Amino acid sequence: SVEAAPTPTPAPPPPAPNRATSSSAPIPTLVTYAADPELRGHLYIPEGPGPFPAILYNHGSERMPPNFAGQALFYVPRGFILFAPHRRGHGASAEAAPYREDVLGTREGDPHALVELVETQTEDVESALRYLRSRDDVQPDHISVAGCSLGGIQSLLLAERGGVRAALDFSGAAIMWRTNEPLRERMRLAARNAQVPVLFVQAENDWDTTPSTELAAEMGAAGRVAELRIFPAHGTSARDGHAFCAGGESPGWGDAALDFIARAAPEARAAPEARAAPEE
Repeated sequence: SVEAAPTPTPAPPPPAPNRATSSSAPIPTLVTYAADPELRGHLYIPEGPGPFPAILYNHGSERMPPNFAGQALFYVPRGFILFAPHRRGHGASAEAAPYREDVLGTREGDPHALVELVETQTEDVESALRYLRSRDDVQPDHISVAGCSLGGIQSLLLAERGGVRAALDFSGAAIMWRTNEPLRERMRLAARNAQVPVLFVQAENDWDTTPSTELAAEMGAAGRVAELRIFPAHGTSARDGHAFCAGGESPGWGDAALDFIARAAPEARAAPEARAAPEE
C-alpha cells in the first residue's frame, strides 16, 4: 500500500539577495531557479533599484563549479546582474542527476553521449533564462548568455533557441573538437540556426581555435550575425590559453564583450555576416 505523504511545512521565504556595491567584492546569493528537478545557482545583483541587464553565465565540465566571483567582479560593477546556474549533476544541483563524467563513463566510446548530455543540460539553461526573465529587477530584453569551454557549447545551443540578446562562446569545444564528430555537427547546426548574434572568443594558444573560426564562418554563410575574436597568447601553455575566459576587474576580453552586447541590440545589429576583427 502507498502511505499518504505528510502535510508539508511551509518553506520560509528566501533570503534577500546580496547587492554588490562599488566599494566591495560582489557577494552571491544561492537561489533555486527550477523545481523539477531542483536546480540552484549563484546570483549577483548590482547596487541600485534596477531593473538591470543580465548575464547568464554557463559553467564548464567541472563537478563543483565555482561561484564565478571573477565574472561578477567584471560585470556587476558595470550594472549587470550575473547569474551562474549550476546544471543538473553539478555543484549546487548535484542531487538532480548523476555527474556528467559518471554518465559518460557508462557509455565509453560513444561520441553521441556527450551530445545527448548537452541537449539535456540546455533545458537547464533555458530554465535559468526563464528564472531571470521572471525577476522584476531584470530587463527581460537585455539578457545575454556566456560561458567557457563546455559552457561555451551550452551558450551556442541556447543561441539556437533564442530568447537572449546575444551569446558569448569562449573556447567552446576547444578540447574535443577534433575527436567528437557528432558534437562538431551539432554545433555547426546550432550555428546555422542561431537566433541571436554570437561572439566567439579564444586566445591563440588555446587547445584548438578551429571551433571558433569554423563556427563563425558557418554562421556567416547562413546569414547569421557572428563575430570572431582571436586574442594574443594568454600565458605559455594551451591550458593557460583555455583559461583566457577567466574574469576579473579588467579581463583582456572585457571591452570586446561589452561592445558586442551593446551592438547586439536589435536596433543596432550590423549586416548578418561573420566578421574577423584583428587584434592589436
